Amino acid sequence: MFDELYQQLEEKISLSEKDKNCIPNFFETKFLRKKQLLLQAGEYCRTLAFVSTGALKSYTIDEKGIEHISLLAWEGWWVSDFKSFISDEKAILFIDAIEDSEILLLSKSNYEQLLIEVPSMERYFRILYQNSLVTKDRRLISSNTYTAEEKYNHLLKMYPFISQRIPQILIASYLGITTETISRIKKG
Repeated sequence: MFDELYQQLEEKISLSEKDKNCIPNFFETKFLRKKQLLLQAGEYCRTLAFVSTGALKSYTIDEKGIEHISLLAWEGWWVSDFKSFISDEKAILFIDAIEDSEILLLSKSNYEQLLIEVPSMERYFRILYQNSLVTKDRRLISSNTYTAEEKYNHLLKMYPFISQRIPQILIASYLGITTETISRIKKG
């Protein structure tokens, strides 16, 4: 269960054997079935979730009941309503499993203690947050300036496996386009 986490950590930081042995103590493991909620809007987000296997989505639901996906997260990704997590405010996001998933949960108190006991984790999370900001900036630019076809092709280039794992309706929601538009793009 921790192999994926260690792989992600070691891409960004160096870990001693002592650190590797210590890290699992801070996490709780959880299994989610497909469509099972991890977080519901209006609740308090008490954990950061690392996806060991499977895929999750975070999203909002508008007044018409339409989902708007803000993040698709698969192996090696973190997912959370981060504002709720850090500020102890009610979450605005829903998070649920797209596939059966195994996740590692890191509570706020364990997060803080982990940063103290394994100082290299502070660097890891700083790098993670920096990369997240860059990704969000790029996504905003894409959303505002790319055509639907450019958005879709860029997503496939970045994540070639996505169309095999994530239903087209969820990809469309994530890109802010319709499933019909994706079908048209595929037909070329």
